[in-house]
Amino acid sequence: MRDSHDRPAAPNYTQACIVMFGVNLAWVLMAIWAIWGLIAAAALGWAVNKVIDRIALTRQ
Repeated sequence: MRDSHDRPAAPNYTQACIVMFGVNLAWVLMAIWAIWGLIAAAALGWAVNKVIDRIALTRQ
C-alpha cells in the first residue's frame, strides 16, 4: 500500500467552481428567457436567490 504522505496537495478548485456556476446560471437563464420570456427567467432567478440565502443562513 502506498504511503499517503508522499502525495502533493490537491489543487484548490473553489474559485473555478464558483465562476463556472455563474457561467452556467447565466446561459440557463438566457435559454429560459428565450423560450418562455423574461417573467420566467426573473422568477427562476428570484428562486435561486432565495435558495442561496437559505444556504447562507444555515451555514452561519
